[in-house]
Parts: sequence; C-alpha cells; structure tokens
Amino acid sequence: MFYKVIFVVMFVLSVFLEASSLNNIKSFDADFEQKIINPSKKEILYSGHLYLKDPYYILWQYKKPIIKSVYIVNDFAIIDEPELEQAILTKLKNEIDIFNLIKNAKEVSKNRFVANIYDVKYNLFTKDNKINKIEYKDALENSVTITFSNVKQNTQIDDGLFKFLPPENYDIIRK
Repeated sequence: MFYKVIFVVMFVLSVFLEASSLNNIKSFDADFEQKIINPSKKEILYSGHLYLKDPYYILWQYKKPIIKSVYIVNDFAIIDEPELEQAILTKLKNEIDIFNLIKNAKEVSKNRFVANIYDVKYNLFTKDNKINKIEYKDALENSVTITFSNVKQNTQIDDGLFKFLPPENYDIIRK
C-alpha cells in the first residue's frame, strides 16, 4: 500500500505542477510533509525532500519515520530501502509524465485547482504561484495531504541525482 500511495502522489504532483499558471516550470525542489489518515482515523506522517526535473525525473527522499528514496524515470521506479539493504525495481503501469499531465487541472478558485484522474479527485493549493499543498482521498479511502515548504522552481538540478547505484551488499528485488 505504501508504494501505491507514493505512485499516486507522484502522479498527482505531476498533474498539478503547471496548473497554477506555472507553465514554465522545468524543475521543482521542496521539502514535504505527507499525512495519511486511514478510514479508522489512524494517522501516519512522513517527511522528506522531493526533486522533479523535466521531462520525467522524480526523486522522493523520505527521512522520517524511515529513510527511503523513490526514484522514478519515465515508467520505471526504484525504491531504495537502506535500512533493509535492498532496492525494489518495478515497472509502473502508467508513465508519469510530470510536465504534460498538468493540463487536467482546472482552477476552481483563487489558489485552488482540481483534477480527476483515475477516478480520484485531487485538490491543489498554491501560494505565491508555487505549489503549497495537495489533498486527495486514495482508492483505499485514505485521506492524504502533502504540504510543501522551501519550494524552489526552475533551479538547476543535475541529472545524476536521479541515478541510483546500489551498494554491493544490497538485495535487488524485481517486481
């Protein structure tokens, strides 16, 4: 379920990057806090850092409560789990085209946009023409809120950041 949430979140963020008149975004770099509340009201908090780079690079670096990195290039994902000394490599069902899917979001009020993708409604909130927060309810009825801070747009991000080289002692799991 954790991985499904990550992929949905990445897709959602991709849909909203340009929605708030941010059509010129070529990169996005921000700290994030992700709150997931399941139907029985149990809350899980994650935090870390997110990097996005046009046309199809994504890196989620989770720092709390566990250290984990999720690398996405086109329709391929690598989940680096250093505490388990393993990496999971998987092909995604859908390519996450970050800078093209934004067109689905519609402005519904000042600083608020909505998109319906894969039967899920996403709300995006902006502040100072930068993405501030995303809210949605996933297919498992979890309420998800991702809040961004220290947002930088259109800064230089080296492609090498998105390349994962596993340590020799890692187990590699292909799914």
